[in-house]
Amino acid sequence: MTGEPARVRQMWHLLEPLHAVLYYAPEAFDEAAALGYDVEERWASYFAWRAAPLGAVGVEEVVRTFHSFAPAMVERHVPGVWATAVPEAVLAARLRAVDRTYRALFGERVEGPEFAEAAALARRAAEAVAQGTAGGLGPANSGLPWPDAPHLVLWQAATLLREHRGDGHIAALAGAGLDPVESLVSFAAVGAAPSEVFASRGWGAEEWGAARRRLRERGLLAADGTATDAGRELRAKVELRTDEEAAAPWRALGESGRERLVELLGEPWLEVIGSGLLPAENTLGIGKV
Repeated sequence: MTGEPARVRQMWHLLEPLHAVLYYAPEAFDEAAALGYDVEERWASYFAWRAAPLGAVGVEEVVRTFHSFAPAMVERHVPGVWATAVPEAVLAARLRAVDRTYRALFGERVEGPEFAEAAALARRAAEAVAQGTAGGLGPANSGLPWPDAPHLVLWQAATLLREHRGDGHIAALAGAGLDPVESLVSFAAVGAAPSEVFASRGWGAEEWGAARRRLRERGLLAADGTATDAGRELRAKVELRTDEEAAAPWRALGESGRERLVELLGEPWLEVIGSGLLPAENTLGIGKV
């Protein structure tokens, strides 16, 4: 893959770890516990952190905007998370969590000129995402006020941009005729991650098996569960359309700004990856697609 789609995907690969560290950092679990969430497992705080920009939404909205989670799994946590802490309190706590996490990872450099420059560039790209809460997690995050500290601006921009990309990815999957569980099965089939990794999304063996049968009937899946040539082609088209849907913020930033941001993010990216906080295998296919 070359050209604009390759550059857009590169930015996702660089920014995703800077966003996702929130869901695994001990500092974030401390803040979640202080709000009253059970942190024996990460899902209550995960749904709260991600859904808070939407407001105190119910199961249906989270299922729609998160897309890959089984409704039964969402029901175990939503809307109950809002009985523990209202969205406004969750949003304030997640910025505290990011502040503590980034300071633990990067130390005094969060106060330095390179973080400030990276934050300004990332914010400029992120501000190209349309505002408002209708339509997905990208617009919902774009309606939030910007924090003052550069490292928090960087995290919020990374979050807005990845959620904007996610909204486009959901549209691309729908355009390919893939429902949520079929989306995961077909992704596993092209080697994005082992099928076991996707168990975290809450689909049962019967649901997973039924999706496999549907994909086989469409000629997208072989008998051994791997993708056929048609299946690989369809997934490649989904990823390409996702890149196209995510491209506008990077066009707004311009090529020189994007290249400078790549340079500035290299070291923080390596440190997050090297921290051991993120799982080696992930459901997003980072490093695989």
